[in-house]
Amino acid sequence: MKSLISELAWYIDCHTRKDGVHNTAIPELYFRRKSQPSEPVYSNSLPSLYFVVQGSKTVELANERYHVDPGCYLVSSVHLPVIGQIIQASTSHPYLSLQLTFHPDILLDITRTSSPSKKTMTDRGILTNPSTSDLLNAVLRLVKLLETPSDIEVLAPLIIKEIFYRVLQSEKGELLKQYAMIGSYAHCISEAIEWINQNYSEPLAVAELAKTVKMSPRTLHKHFKKVTAMSPLQYQKVIRLQTARRLLLTENLDAANAGFRVGYESPSQFNREYARLFGRPPIRDIHDLRNSSL
Repeated sequence: MKSLISELAWYIDCHTRKDGVHNTAIPELYFRRKSQPSEPVYSNSLPSLYFVVQGSKTVELANERYHVDPGCYLVSSVHLPVIGQIIQASTSHPYLSLQLTFHPDILLDITRTSSPSKKTMTDRGILTNPSTSDLLNAVLRLVKLLETPSDIEVLAPLIIKEIFYRVLQSEKGELLKQYAMIGSYAHCISEAIEWINQNYSEPLAVAELAKTVKMSPRTLHKHFKKVTAMSPLQYQKVIRLQTARRLLLTENLDAANAGFRVGYESPSQFNREYARLFGRPPIRDIHDLRNSSL
């Protein structure tokens, strides 16, 4: 295990000479490097598999904290508004990690021959699990493909499928399978989450959303909270505020227009809820963020 992690760290170090997020020739594969601990970073995570190979990180979902270090991996099964923070990193020993994004179809393809899962099983849309040598071996083979680009088109899909096969065979694999099982509660919640992400600026009627994903409002609320640790309305609010923060940073909007863009009709309500989530009113928050990046 230690030698596999060290070899992965060596390869990622070779491909990330500067701090930041690095795309690779494999579209689903990203590397991250950071030479110092970070401030908390708010983001809407993609369905992804994450490995930290050097340093460590925490991921927070609705006040629940997950610790990720080189001995384990983290899976985010759906879009989740999380707070990530790198807590161990230095110039001589930088934080190094990889992210492998996925679509539930790959899980469905792998689970077609599996025994049916119980429809009632739902849990958090984020989990951590200990790594295994078989899983790390597959991840290392995927990373090594970057050395032979001509092999990527044929071999990368096969190795990615093997990686998720290994994840599904793990102790918590059954929870992940739920998101690929059409008709399961977890799959329906995944569809509800996708709908909110595509329509976050529109008023949310929970009864209509429940009808869209073929659940009763009560069942939707119960299982939505199991997956995200939030109600549908709370989830929409966080997605709106995170999107508004990004608009303020990238499009130079004022607070009122950013609020309107994400669905707020009242600037005062937007300012109040923004400050409650991020700890500062919009204008001061953006000013501080820009100064901290200089």
